[in-house]
Amino acid sequence: MIKHPAVNYAEEVAEERIRAPKYVKIQCREFLSIFRGESEIYCINTKLLKKIYVILKLLKMAKGPKAGQSIYKSLAGYQWLLITAVIGTVYREDKRKRRYQTALLEICRKNGKTFVVAVLFILLFYLEPSYSRFFSVAPDGALAREIKEAIEPLIQTNAAVFEKGEFKILRDYILHRPTKTKYTPLNYSTTRMDGKEPSVFIADEVGALPTPYAIEAMRSGQLLVKNKLGFIISTKYPTVHNPLEDEVQDAKMILDGLVEDPTVFALLYEPDNPDDWATDDDVLKDGNPLAQEIEEVWDDLVKKREKAIRRESLRENFLTKHCNIVYQGQGTEVYVEVEKVRACKIDHIDWEGMEVYIGVDLAMSNDNCAVAMSAEMDGEIYSDVIAFIPEGRIDEKNEFEHIDYRRFIQEMKCIACGDMTVDYSVIEDFVFGIEEKYGVTVRAIGYDRYNALSSAQKWNEKYETVEIRQHSDTLHPPTKLLYEYILNRQWHYTENILLEINFENAKCTFDTNMNRYVNKKKSSGKVDEVAAIINSIYLLQQNVLLYDGDFVVQTA
Repeated sequence: MIKHPAVNYAEEVAEERIRAPKYVKIQCREFLSIFRGESEIYCINTKLLKKIYVILKLLKMAKGPKAGQSIYKSLAGYQWLLITAVIGTVYREDKRKRRYQTALLEICRKNGKTFVVAVLFILLFYLEPSYSRFFSVAPDGALAREIKEAIEPLIQTNAAVFEKGEFKILRDYILHRPTKTKYTPLNYSTTRMDGKEPSVFIADEVGALPTPYAIEAMRSGQLLVKNKLGFIISTKYPTVHNPLEDEVQDAKMILDGLVEDPTVFALLYEPDNPDDWATDDDVLKDGNPLAQEIEEVWDDLVKKREKAIRRESLRENFLTKHCNIVYQGQGTEVYVEVEKVRACKIDHIDWEGMEVYIGVDLAMSNDNCAVAMSAEMDGEIYSDVIAFIPEGRIDEKNEFEHIDYRRFIQEMKCIACGDMTVDYSVIEDFVFGIEEKYGVTVRAIGYDRYNALSSAQKWNEKYETVEIRQHSDTLHPPTKLLYEYILNRQWHYTENILLEINFENAKCTFDTNMNRYVNKKKSSGKVDEVAAIINSIYLLQQNVLLYDGDFVVQTA
């Protein structure tokens, strides 16, 4: 056990003899603590591991540069750690019960993630109880069958090791005859994955799933399974609103000790310092553990990086798939990279006593609206925003926008009002109640006259209202200011995933004078919250950051 490759890898990572990102180090230290007997609850089932080692020494690689070699000698360090920790970590009082129910692997392309899961599935054919059911799910049927296509060559290459006819391979499933355990890749669906009872499932390319339905359907089916296990594997995708990011965020909170969930094992190979991807080799090492063991893989990554530096069109694919960095290229006219926005998030804003400027984005009554407020303090800008949607269209919007608005309503980041159209009176009352709710002083309210003229007249009875002309020459200064403050981490907000989605959707247009503004028509989704914040920052910029003076009402 002392010389076992999983232990060697974990020690090298924990002692920083090989490069690994922050959360991989944390997970390795936890594994070593259990391996060394320091946990009173968990231990490593060495008897079970010996059985695994015997199987892996017998099996041979099916393809690749190591074809024909023993799998035992061919597995990379992180692959050994995944297999050993997930299968071998058990409860001290009941060594038949595994600790981990979820194994999350966030790793770049061409690092053997599909292969290691295929090896795990073959092991589990022998280790799971008879009549177990394995499933794989993915954004489409072809991706779901990738695991099956990785298992088949391993079975066929090792036919001499298995009993004759031990595995039955058909188009739709693989059956292990001695145990009657069946593995089935499922075609993707948003409604028809319930009713299954998987002992083990794998969700592949989770970053491309539009909703977490497929994962949750599998988990729901495991309710009565004693040793339930689910693999979540994926690279990054150029969005922050997808099921992978939710799983990663939960795993980070667990590893940081903020949330207690001992059933999750996570290897998160994403760079600690993504900003320096063009010059820092550690960015490549953080996302590609296999590249540190195979020289050819490393050389290929360096060449890809050089091309991505020279050619903007290659950058998005390189950064997301080979560096695990969420990136949207300039070709998409993205306003600001959402990772830059998320770096500005703080735990709490004390609004008490602040002077704030309100920005209102009132779209058509059947669409999203938003109210934002911003304030300046000590050279930093603080913002908060809330969305308003028609209550009678929640399900429709969830389906078409792939956003769980009910979740954001529960989190009080969104208010549903009216039926099929937004009730403007609710928005008007909300604005009137801001001072009392937050303990602030409202200095002015900025609005677009297209949909807010009637509401502005009501607010004007109590507050100063300013019409903000929705034109590039007016919107460029606050749009540019917000962008620069985000890059310099001088703008702040609190936890608000809906706002992050709005930033992710926001696309910009430049006029002939190179004035920049967020273009709702070219944006890939709702951007009402970003528009409301820009309106509020326009007022802040005019009255606080540029000069102290009276507002000027702009007319078309």
